[in-house]
Amino acid sequence: MDSKIILFLGASLTLGLAPFVPEPHILGKLRWILGGGVGMGTMDYFDLIMHGTPWILLLYHVGLTLGQKFKTNKNDK
Repeated sequence: MDSKIILFLGASLTLGLAPFVPEPHILGKLRWILGGGVGMGTMDYFDLIMHGTPWILLLYHVGLTLGQKFKTNKNDK
């Protein structure tokens, strides 16, 4: 497995989910936005970006890795 994916997975499971109790912070922010985001301030959006960045980087690098493997397998045929 790619070392960047391991790094971003670790960051996602720690910073991306912290604090864990009563619910992961990122889930609370996403639920707030899906509910209309009423009352969200600049700090709340910054907080969403801070907790969401590890997840975005993880998904991006997993996508790159899978895309390269798919491209390699397609060229081998």
